[in-house]
Amino acid sequence: MQRLVEGVYHFQTVGFANHRPLFERLTHVQKPLACFITCSDSRINPNLITSTEPGDLFIIRNVGNIIPAHGSDGAGESAAIEFAVEGLEVPDIIVCGHTNCGAMKGLLGSSDDLRRMPAVQRWLHHADATGRIIEENYQHLMDNARLTAAAEVNVLVQVEHLQTLPVIAARLNRGRLNLHAWMYKIETGEIFAYDIQQKQFRLLTELRAAAPAGTGVELASAELERVKA
Repeated sequence: MQRLVEGVYHFQTVGFANHRPLFERLTHVQKPLACFITCSDSRINPNLITSTEPGDLFIIRNVGNIIPAHGSDGAGESAAIEFAVEGLEVPDIIVCGHTNCGAMKGLLGSSDDLRRMPAVQRWLHHADATGRIIEENYQHLMDNARLTAAAEVNVLVQVEHLQTLPVIAARLNRGRLNLHAWMYKIETGEIFAYDIQQKQFRLLTELRAAAPAGTGVELASAELERVKA
């Protein structure tokens, strides 16, 4: 705790002074570049990995970067997304998963700790489709490869959930919103974005362009159809 207190003191005496013009502008208005939905994991810092400043990202965080589908229990996430889209008119929404995700470990049954976390277990039901897809289609993968596949598939499933929200569906229909599926590799700092043409995650630096609207939906839908068959 002492480190945090010292950090606050440093911000107030040094950091804030260095960014005073920025914070003065932000006092009256915010106009974020994007809504960034990611995991609560302490190893992920959205502003750090995107080299952005305060006010640039509207950030939504929870265990497993989950977006409950419309009509399910997820009022907090739905409200935040609605505010980002309708209130702040963000042009882009990014769903960003990450490697070595504890939520995905729990989903795959590889974490005994969840027995003492009933609230987390209930929350992960919003990623049941992810678990089913991995079980049905990725049995050949083991350990970290299986965990990474789950995190990737989960991002795509959550992008699909995102589109069930009325405010998102309406904006997509009018061409006023772009959805993006990203994966952050903690051990290297690399960001991978889903390429809808090649149907795979590729290094974002290689793509050099924003992903098209509906990113990830084709793969997620195809995987879910195979599961249902």
